Order: sequence, then C-alpha cells, then structure tokens
Amino acid sequence: MGIFLIRNLVNKKIFVGSSMDLPSIFNRMRFQLAAGAHLNKQLEADWKHLGAPKFEFEVLEEIVPRDDPNYNYTADLEFLEDLWLEKLQPYGDKGYNEPKKTREERLRMIAANRPE
Repeated sequence: MGIFLIRNLVNKKIFVGSSMDLPSIFNRMRFQLAAGAHLNKQLEADWKHLGAPKFEFEVLEEIVPRDDPNYNYTADLEFLEDLWLEKLQPYGDKGYNEPKKTREERLRMIAANRPE
C-alpha cells in the first residue's frame, strides 16, 4: 500500500494517487485506461493517443504494515497523498489531478444541491 504516480513520458504530466494495494491499482488503472473506462478522461485521452508504452507507473512511497491487523491505514494514505500532491502540484499543465476542494467548497456544494 502507498502512494503512486503515473507519468506521461512525452509531455511529462503526472497523476498521483494512493491505494491499499499497489500492484492491484496498477493493474486496474491499465485495464481502465485501455478499456476507455478511467475516471480521468484527460489521462485516458493521452493514453489512447500515445499508447501504453509512453506511460510509466512508479511507487512514490510505500506504507509498511503494522503488527496490528485491525489498524486502519486510510488516514495515513490520505495524509501521504496530500503531502505528495502538495510537493508535486500535478495540476493543469503539470498533471492530471484536480485540486482537492477545501472544506468550505465542499460545504457550499452540499448546500447548493439540497432540495428546498
């Protein structure tokens, strides 16, 4: 488990994500991109246009499992992903990620979508 990156070798754009199972997420991402079913349509479009060999998958940071089998790694993954997003800034011309919404932005969205 840990933080991963997908790098476009042509334009150097990156996608940063996290997963409880890195080998599985790499498999799933490759399958979704090839099948046209990936949530990030910009990444998917570049994958289709350039082809799989123009992308590389990389582990940025792994989390070492703890002795406690009941430990919940969700907060650790979220924290590390936020750190890597802040460090690499994979937005706009530099990447495929969308900036995360602030708490206030999320609350405004919820309020705007509530029925009157």
